[in-house]
Amino acid sequence: MCLVRLPHSAAVARQATRTTMRCWGLPEDSTADAELVACELVTNAVLHSGRLDTQEPGHCRLTLARPAPDTVRIEVFDGSMARPAKREPREDETGGRGLILVAAVAADWGVIRHRDGKTVWALLKV
Repeated sequence: MCLVRLPHSAAVARQATRTTMRCWGLPEDSTADAELVACELVTNAVLHSGRLDTQEPGHCRLTLARPAPDTVRIEVFDGSMARPAKREPREDETGGRGLILVAAVAADWGVIRHRDGKTVWALLKV
């Protein structure tokens, strides 16, 4: 699914993920985890893959796949080469916990670099 790089795309990603997981007949707890991961990865693509421009926002791409019956792979591609990094936000910060949350619910996650950007992926066991 191609998404514009604007803040509302995280909600679109969450809804698309929920619909896909339900169509696959997967449990609600797995669906909630997948929604969280998709939302966080899209949010990172929106916030950290270049200047936000409402006139020409650019795009990112969300992909969900089932490489095995008990596994869901969530990928978000964006046009930035900047590698995402988990960090330890201060207690009073309202952001900066996305990759900590992804790491907490995913069996594994990582980054694949491409000539024209990167894909951040996460595997969930369902």
